[in-house]
Amino acid sequence: MTELLELWNGIRPALGSALMLVGAVLAVIGTIGVLRFPDFYSRLHAASVTDTAAATLALVGMALLAPSLAVVFKLAVVWLFLFLTGPTSSHALANAAHTAGLQPLIGRMGSDNGGEG
Repeated sequence: MTELLELWNGIRPALGSALMLVGAVLAVIGTIGVLRFPDFYSRLHAASVTDTAAATLALVGMALLAPSLAVVFKLAVVWLFLFLTGPTSSHALANAAHTAGLQPLIGRMGSDNGGEG
């Protein structure tokens, strides 16, 4: 049993660091999506999905590196807050844009006839 605990304590920092790195890379990919996508709705989707996933991965990585269970509990509370408010705020923004009459771009980019022909 102590060998397994020693193995876990050896792997835990590398796994936590890797998860934090993947979360950071995912956040950068989401930022690139926000800059590159053509309309509000696709930009909002890129921001909201990658934001929640990147925060989840980074917080799990931080929890693996945490020195105590009190820190892990606080990170879990932060994750719960982000998990509940991120998608909710994205939905509220999309609903407000749709109510205001903002239409998504439909069709192929660069075509004047809506993608026909």
